Amino acid sequence: MTDGKKPEWSDPSRPDVFSSLIKKGTEQPSQNQIIHKGMRFQKKRNQEPPIEEIYEGVLKGDRKYIARAITLVESNGEHHFQEAQRLLQKLLPQSGKSVRIGITGVPGAGKSTFIESFGLYLCSLGLRVAVLAIDPSSSISGGSILGDKTRMEMLSRNPSAFIRPSASGGKLGGVHRKTREAMLICEAAGFDVILVETVGVGQSEVIIRGMVDFFMLLVLTGAGDELQGMKKGIMELADAIIVHKADGDNKLPAEKTKHEYNKILHFLHPATKGWASRAYTCSSLDNTGIDKIWEVICDFKHLGENSGTFEDRRKKQSREWIYSMITDQLQFSFFHHPEIKAMLPKVENEVIAGNRTVAAAVDALFKIFLNK
Repeated sequence: MTDGKKPEWSDPSRPDVFSSLIKKGTEQPSQNQIIHKGMRFQKKRNQEPPIEEIYEGVLKGDRKYIARAITLVESNGEHHFQEAQRLLQKLLPQSGKSVRIGITGVPGAGKSTFIESFGLYLCSLGLRVAVLAIDPSSSISGGSILGDKTRMEMLSRNPSAFIRPSASGGKLGGVHRKTREAMLICEAAGFDVILVETVGVGQSEVIIRGMVDFFMLLVLTGAGDELQGMKKGIMELADAIIVHKADGDNKLPAEKTKHEYNKILHFLHPATKGWASRAYTCSSLDNTGIDKIWEVICDFKHLGENSGTFEDRRKKQSREWIYSMITDQLQFSFFHHPEIKAMLPKVENEVIAGNRTVAAAVDALFKIFLNK
């Protein structure tokens, strides 16, 4: 190689330590595409499979199509909404056969750890398990971490399990507004047990009671949960209270906490008619007490089916679902109304400036909305 082709930083006194190879470029044939100033390039979107294909994939239990179906029902797009309803209508006859279990608890109670241990146990019994994990959404960015598959690494690799994290979207109680539809999809896919893990924010967790069959509350020892549970009233909704992390030096305190909760539950109205809610201890680390919890749930299901309570609860949940959807649809229609969108900033400024009361502002907006 000639010195003229060597870079200026090469050492002329040591030509042996420098080597380079220059290849002549090849010119590609022109695509005859004219690029105009200001032209925007958009990434080509993958074509969505037809509803019939998703429907068949869900019935076969294909994870890819189950995930696509849930993504479809979670979309806020109007076109997606219509497509999702068509899909759900087709899947409806195959749904309703699973046991729906809601799991909540204070942050740090080990909900994800418990679900993984519990889910693996159910899979070992030959059952198929779906986990719908609700992650909190940031009030600032609106984003979520969605790290449940990372926390449930062993369960996520189990072929009999399916884990779907979803953002709460700021929904009260940390339950995504499309969780009910996601449960129907998982039921149609043949999952025997559906576990719904909530954010665990406390009092507003009562929303999950309206969509599951069995509701359990995870608590810890020495965290003041006894008083907080009474204060929040969430204990009145629990079909079972699980004192988690009952292992090692914490085993005896956990037993004591269990007895304290049982004393409290004795004076509370049962969450389910004909069922006495009790407290239990378990350890996901030692896998102790997990089988007992499943035994309790099976007894609950058997008792509820024989007494008719199970069916009555499902009917009540469907009725509550109607009103929940009406509220969501009204809210969506209101804030997407063109005149409301144009008028809202002006009304906000008037309220902030003290020129109009909040009630008067809302009344004016609703008159615009209802007149159209």
